[in-house]
Amino acid sequence: MTARYQLKVITDFASAHTLRDYPGACSRMHGHNWKVELEAVATQLDDVGMGVDFKVMKEAAREVGGRLDHQYLNELEPFKTVNPTAENIAAYMYKEISARINSDTIKVTALTLWETERACVRYSEESK
Repeated sequence: MTARYQLKVITDFASAHTLRDYPGACSRMHGHNWKVELEAVATQLDDVGMGVDFKVMKEAAREVGGRLDHQYLNELEPFKTVNPTAENIAAYMYKEISARINSDTIKVTALTLWETERACVRYSEESK
């Protein structure tokens, strides 16, 4: 049986966006204090006994979130053409963070993006 260590870190950032073609108030510029929950699975421990240092996960999430922090998302790639919905932001962050930390023994499994205290989206991809 293969070991699986599920790890999670939480970070945040603040940004504004406008939802294009949305039939309501969110079609006007507004902001959110986003909370990001990054989940990863490790299948092996290092010499210290860690699957991945939480610091590595936090730094990757903060780096990607930092590019979005205090920005108007509609002016940033890829959101100049992709509507900056919570779903699209979560997918973007998942892919960017995965590219930074995935390895033979660690894989990002999900990213949950909280738009408010009561509304979030969880993005993941099926294993191939």
